[in-house]
Amino acid sequence: MKINSELYIKLQKIVGENYVFIDEATLKNYGHDETEDLSFPPSVVVKPANATEISQIMKLANEYYTAVVPIGGKTGLSGGALCILEGIGLSTERLNKVIEIDEKNLQVITEPGVITQVLREAVAEKGLFYPVDPSSMGSCFIGGNIAENAGGARALKYGVTKDYVLNLEVVLPNGEIIWTGANTLKNSTGYNLTQLMVGSEGTLGVVTKAVLKLWPKVSNNVLMLVPFYKAEQACEAVSAIFRAGVVPSALEFMERDAIDWSMKYVDGISVEVKPEHQAHLLIEVDGNYPDVLMLEAEKIMNVLEQFEIDEILFADTEDQKNALWKMRRGVAEAVKANSVYKEEDTVVPRYELPALLKGIKDIGDKYGFKSVCYGHAGDGNLHVNIVKGEMTDENWKTEVPKGIREIFELTTSLKGTLSGEHGIGLVQKNYMDIAFSKAHLELMEQIKYIFDPNNIMNPGKILPDKF
Repeated sequence: MKINSELYIKLQKIVGENYVFIDEATLKNYGHDETEDLSFPPSVVVKPANATEISQIMKLANEYYTAVVPIGGKTGLSGGALCILEGIGLSTERLNKVIEIDEKNLQVITEPGVITQVLREAVAEKGLFYPVDPSSMGSCFIGGNIAENAGGARALKYGVTKDYVLNLEVVLPNGEIIWTGANTLKNSTGYNLTQLMVGSEGTLGVVTKAVLKLWPKVSNNVLMLVPFYKAEQACEAVSAIFRAGVVPSALEFMERDAIDWSMKYVDGISVEVKPEHQAHLLIEVDGNYPDVLMLEAEKIMNVLEQFEIDEILFADTEDQKNALWKMRRGVAEAVKANSVYKEEDTVVPRYELPALLKGIKDIGDKYGFKSVCYGHAGDGNLHVNIVKGEMTDENWKTEVPKGIREIFELTTSLKGTLSGEHGIGLVQKNYMDIAFSKAHLELMEQIKYIFDPNNIMNPGKILPDKF
């Protein structure tokens, strides 16, 4: 879908000449996210300032049958923001205002181009808390979080993005601007269009404002790093902690290679990892009463004593806590820096984590690839990084997809599904038949058609090529 000169001039009239780009460097920059090494430059990058400009762009795109792909912080891991049919790359970076922090109702109204960490810090200054904290929160956009239904380390206690979205201003593919819901905690009024938009990966419309729920700020936490001699026991301990009556604010799993690679990649981290350590759990409890937190920590320690563990490291200072979180959040970049890789985002009921981990390793042995696993174990969400290592290009191309399909088949057999927080996008769409029947997929296709009959809104994502 190339852009002709007539459309180019009309786009300039909408947003101004300074916000329409066709130079090679800009197109290349907006042609990738963090999904493997994929690159799909758009034909033109447009940077609108508001919903009205986006509405006009969408009307033009329908007139010219041109694809429009919303592009946020470019941190996605499923190819959701890749312009696979070229067309218009619609950057939301100028929609970057926190419009209102409503301290009386514990809500915030924000534009989609606000960086997640910036939003978290802005509400924290008012004594409020926005819990959603994906690993890329220092660079990802709120709009992208909404598009992918992002989670993060603290989702097991506080929930994922969908649990905080009350209302959305959305530009539909035909250019109409609507609000999807109401700024209320309850809403049983008709179909829930708000939640339909959350996780739709930019295929149904462009979010231009969001009303998000907030919590009062939490004042204290306890953080511990627990080394395990057996990785599967680390997975078993996750469910046991919950069954003991404790709900941690974060419970992260990292197998041996994940920590080793992260410490090499991220400066300023020093954790003793003995040769016999196979995995670690990073466990946090939070709240406003230190005595209660210590009791919860003791309960967790009593559970952990049932397993083969080494000495538990308690983070005594904020600097030590930050270092441990920096190590955990640095794993993905460390894996990427070490090898060509593919990342899968499996999720199962947490009790099934040991079976999932063992199955992934067995499948890797079968097809000749190595995997580095880590993730939000408290949610049953395991990120599987398949690394090329010494594999031949031919085996990487032919054998790995077979292994990925078997991993997803294992995941669904354990009552799990294909993605916990990264979305389906481009790279997972042709595995959707594993999780859904033809009837399911046809319903999704019909929903897409109702919103976007000309198929211009981020086409080629989520739905498989054929089913």
